[in-house]
Amino acid sequence: MKSPKPLFCVSVLSTPEAEDAIVELLTSLLGLPAAAYFDLKSRTSRVSVFVEGGKFSPVGVRKEIAAGLARIKRFGLNTGAAKIGIVRVKREDWAESWKKHFKPIEIKVRGGGSTARSLLVKPSWSKKRAAKNQAVVILDPGLSFGTGQHPTTSFCLHELARCLKPGLKQSFLDIGTGSGILAIAAAKLGYAPVHAFDFDPESVRVAAGNARKNRVTGRLLLTRGDITRLPVRPAMKFDLICANLISNLLIAERKRIASRLKPGGTLVLAGILAAEFAEVERAFAGLKLKLHSSREKNEWRSGAFCFI
Repeated sequence: MKSPKPLFCVSVLSTPEAEDAIVELLTSLLGLPAAAYFDLKSRTSRVSVFVEGGKFSPVGVRKEIAAGLARIKRFGLNTGAAKIGIVRVKREDWAESWKKHFKPIEIKVRGGGSTARSLLVKPSWSKKRAAKNQAVVILDPGLSFGTGQHPTTSFCLHELARCLKPGLKQSFLDIGTGSGILAIAAAKLGYAPVHAFDFDPESVRVAAGNARKNRVTGRLLLTRGDITRLPVRPAMKFDLICANLISNLLIAERKRIASRLKPGGTLVLAGILAAEFAEVERAFAGLKLKLHSSREKNEWRSGAFCFI
């Protein structure tokens, strides 16, 4: 029997401001999705990727990451100390470490008395039982990403439940789907149709796998797409849209995003640093979209907008 390849954890400890750029850097360099975690006490973000050995060269990878961090810094982002870590980990330690950090998440919306507006997101090893009529999403961390732990994803999940109107047919669009968590949750809650896309083909692959595990493949349309190339006048509009993207992209493509929202619908914007939120809000106000609810946590701020 062949011995398993060694497993390495490649990480960068940096600032929340540079988190998204570093996620893109590591994902591009290593060909695997990166996961980001914010430490409230130290106010730092750690972006990590687990890589199997073989032809993996720690020295070469470290040099490539350092060069990438230098480029990010030249673009004006504060990377802080940007400490690079490459350590070999035992597979059993890696598997168990995820179980310590990822607990079930419950999203409950007060009012209305409808248990169908309750959502449980949990890893497959969790023994927590769902409440009666509670929608359940099974999503494991690890070589995937987007598990609902991040404040911006949590806000989007809450808005999915809050905006749901039992008995009415409501459509949902997920822009930048990542692990597919929002699209899967929408399908489980009863939104239809559900469309989701991401520019990164690896994200689309991961999301498709998660959809299969949750048995909702036939209830959502998942594609690879580039928001910057979509028509400004779409053929279809949606009741609820979640766009969990970096603020620069949200602002640059605001017309394409807003044009896909139905009158009376809700647009959820997330993935925004609190310091940049006001600029995003002003940009969408120019399209007659008004902020009606917002949440700030761990230096991140998200908001739900409706047409005036």
